Amino acid sequence: MLEQTLRHHYQKRLVDPLVRVLDRRITPQAITWLSGFFGLAFIPALCGGYDKLAIFLLLISGYCDTLDGSLARHQNQASPLGSVLDIMMDRLVEFAVVFALYWINPERAFAIILMLGSMLLCITSFLVVGIFSQNESHKSFHYSPGLMERAEAFCFFIAMVLLPQWFNGLAAVFTTLVCLTAVIRLVQFARHEALFRSQTNPLP
Repeated sequence: MLEQTLRHHYQKRLVDPLVRVLDRRITPQAITWLSGFFGLAFIPALCGGYDKLAIFLLLISGYCDTLDGSLARHQNQASPLGSVLDIMMDRLVEFAVVFALYWINPERAFAIILMLGSMLLCITSFLVVGIFSQNESHKSFHYSPGLMERAEAFCFFIAMVLLPQWFNGLAAVFTTLVCLTAVIRLVQFARHEALFRSQTNPLP
C-alpha cells in the first residue's frame, strides 16, 4: 500500500538523484549485496543493545533494495540473475530481523514462528502468482502488489524495536495482515484466471 502511494515521490527525491551519481561507478548487484550486508548487521546491532543503529542499518538496507533495481534499469542491466539475487537478499534481511527479535527475547518464540510462517505463505503466493502471470510492471518479473509489502513490514519491525512491550500485539497484527495479503493475492489471481478463461473459451 505504501509502495503504491509514496513510491513515486520517494523515487524522484531520494533514489533517482543518486542513480545518476552512481551510474557506471558501481554495479547493481554490488548494491544488492550491500543490502544484504546491512540487513545482517542488524543482528549484532540489536543484540548489542544499539536499537537506533539497528533501525538505521535496516533503513539503509531497504534503501539499497530500492536503489539496485533502479540502477539496473538505468544502466539497462536488469536481468533474471539480478532479480533472483534481489529476492534472496530480501528474504535474508527479513530473516535476520526476525531472528534478532527472537534472540533478544526467546520468550517471543511462538509469535516469531507465526510471523515466519505467515511470511513463508506470503512469499510463496507472490512467487507462484508471478510464475503464472504476465509481467506488466517495470520490474524484470511480475510484481503483484499487496496489502503488506516491504515498506509496511519495515514499519512493523521498527515499531517492534522501539516498543518491545507491545511486541506480541504487533506480531499478531503483522501475522494477520501478512496472511491476509497472501489470501487476497490468491483470490485476485483466481478471479483473473476465471475472467481469462471466460474470454478465451466463451460459452456457445
